[in-house]
Amino acid sequence: MTFEEFRAFIDEAIAVTTPIIMRHYGDPALDVETKADATPVTLADRGAEEALRKLINERFPDHGIIGEEFGAENTGAEFLWVLDPVDGTKAFATACPLFGTLIALQRRETPIYGAIHHPALGQLIVGDGATTLLNGRPVRTRPTSRIEEATFLTTSWTSPARYQSAAGFDALSQKVRLARTWGDCFGYTQVAAGWADIAADPIVNPWDLAALIPIIRGAGGVITDWQGRDPVGADSAVACATPQLHEAVITTLNDAGCPPAR
Repeated sequence: MTFEEFRAFIDEAIAVTTPIIMRHYGDPALDVETKADATPVTLADRGAEEALRKLINERFPDHGIIGEEFGAENTGAEFLWVLDPVDGTKAFATACPLFGTLIALQRRETPIYGAIHHPALGQLIVGDGATTLLNGRPVRTRPTSRIEEATFLTTSWTSPARYQSAAGFDALSQKVRLARTWGDCFGYTQVAAGWADIAADPIVNPWDLAALIPIIRGAGGVITDWQGRDPVGADSAVACATPQLHEAVITTLNDAGCPPAR
């Protein structure tokens, strides 16, 4: 599949999922369940993933799928779709527009294409590791190289203490020019589009991460796990606008005096 073919399929996918998701957005009576892993789920999450799986199985019957809500199927296939129908369910359930649908295509274990659709914002960002497009136009990360000049986004201010180094996270937060919790997939869109410089999360799942890799790389950024290692298969994420900034961020997060919590 070419990047152009992937983009065309994503247009089909969001045409199917957007009405399902937005039907429930802002509904004060929305039922929010808590799953066994203590994360929330709604009818929007389940309905959108069901629609995506149906579309993929119709168009690419030989491909496999991993999704947050309904697990894995045909994982031995050469091509594997990785789906998070509503990344940022907590935001979605509270009528905050900073949620999105994540769709990645992997060849074996490597993400080759990624898409983030923000239905409440009308934004679609797609990448192939060499190019990243926001609503059809090429975007690049900013040239920021110093932490002191950076805008830093994260999903939760309390998670680093549970999964990584609280001291390292606090040190980074105090060094940056601006720190905000405009997180989940929205934070990584901001970095790729040149509106922020750092996005980091101390704990992620495969469906949270796969789409981010080709998008950040395609925009010229760097993405790794919390310790600076290969993000493929990782359980944490750090995305930065430039290699110089990334090196400084990783050093700060993992200072020798700031041991990880696990």
